[in-house]
Amino acid sequence: MEAAARNVTAPHTGSLSRRMMLIAAVWIVVLLSFGGVALDRVLTNQLRSEFDSRMLIPLNAMLRSADLDPFGDVYFNSILGDQNYLEPGSGSYWQISGEGHQPYPSRSLWDDRLEVRDVIAAEPIFYDSDQFPDEPLRMVQRTIQLPGSDVQWQFVVAQSRASLDEQRATVRGTLIWAFAILGIGLFLITAAQTWYGLGPLRRIRSAIVRMRTTGTNRVTEPLPLEVQPMVEELNALLAHSERQAEEARTHAGNLAHALKTPLTVLNNAAHAHAPDLDETVLREADTMQRHVDHHLARARAVGRRATGLSRTVAMESAEGVERAVSRLYQHVRFALTGSRTSEVAMERQDLDELLGNLIENAAKYGGGSVFVTIDAEPGRDECVIWIEDDGMGIPEKDRGAIFGRGARLDTGKPGTGLGLAIVRDVAEIYGGTVDLGESEDLGGLLVKLILPRAPSAG
Repeated sequence: MEAAARNVTAPHTGSLSRRMMLIAAVWIVVLLSFGGVALDRVLTNQLRSEFDSRMLIPLNAMLRSADLDPFGDVYFNSILGDQNYLEPGSGSYWQISGEGHQPYPSRSLWDDRLEVRDVIAAEPIFYDSDQFPDEPLRMVQRTIQLPGSDVQWQFVVAQSRASLDEQRATVRGTLIWAFAILGIGLFLITAAQTWYGLGPLRRIRSAIVRMRTTGTNRVTEPLPLEVQPMVEELNALLAHSERQAEEARTHAGNLAHALKTPLTVLNNAAHAHAPDLDETVLREADTMQRHVDHHLARARAVGRRATGLSRTVAMESAEGVERAVSRLYQHVRFALTGSRTSEVAMERQDLDELLGNLIENAAKYGGGSVFVTIDAEPGRDECVIWIEDDGMGIPEKDRGAIFGRGARLDTGKPGTGLGLAIVRDVAEIYGGTVDLGESEDLGGLLVKLILPRAPSAG
């Protein structure tokens, strides 16, 4: 059975480390992609701005040197200094055009002419042109009206974009490699961080393996604060299991010890052929039945407590018990008051058994009145239930002994004497207690059943 239990594979939802690394990888890719695009925009715009600024230099030189000849055509009164505008196909061009006049091009254009936009540009405008298939151009255009002329002259400077595109490609290639290396580095750091961060979980697993193989019963290794609550809960679960096992051993030992004496008496009586053998068998069988009932009640309570957190509305249990007991003791006056919403951390069946024993005892041994108050002391952390009667009560010196198995102060009435013993044992199993006192209102016995409250649903 143990080997089969170890071979059972628990269901899982995948690898935690892979999940963390996948999330980190996606996040790194998204951030680096947006960062790379943004940085590329900034750098390429800066390159284009510098390229455009250099194109303004010959444009301004043209504007300074432009003049009109006697026929109204434009000419330069001084020579432009850049020799690139004199060499055909150099990639540097300029042109002046106006309505009703032939375009005045740079010698570098040779037989070609620039296609300019038909706009009035008081300030320089920049745009790209694909007029020449093998030579994409970057152009700057400005409209000027020269003194003595009504013509709107278009001054245009064009520059090949080859150098600009090459710079852009260099920048983008550098960014791609740099961000790729950065991404790989971040991913490796994330992998190392994940491995190191999940180290405490591996140490917990090793500690659990050691508990199974070496017999240790706690995880005592120092661990990070984030993991420590889980370790504390694990240790609490181990302590709970140990306590259950110890309780089971104790119950078995107590039951065996309790049955040993009656069995010995029966064995001796049978061998001796005692004349009162029948009476002896009935008496000892009744004794063994009481012991068995007592330990079965404890075992059931322990078993139900181990199933998890229980919650029972105390008033609902008390009302059910009161209806049942009132049928048996119709002459008794019952009064049930208190909180209708208070919940205790106990199974309904066990609470019914506790209240049934206490309320029935009050009806049986009281003088005709039984008061039950739910949550009689609301200021306490526990839920306190009072069961009061108007009987003779129990002297203070006898209150401790009354919880013993088979203890009865009134032997004139039927009973096994197990009621209060079972009440005490079951209450203690759930972390509660039972106290006895004197009722101030009725003058008889006051039983205080103190039980842990059920945790709030929030």
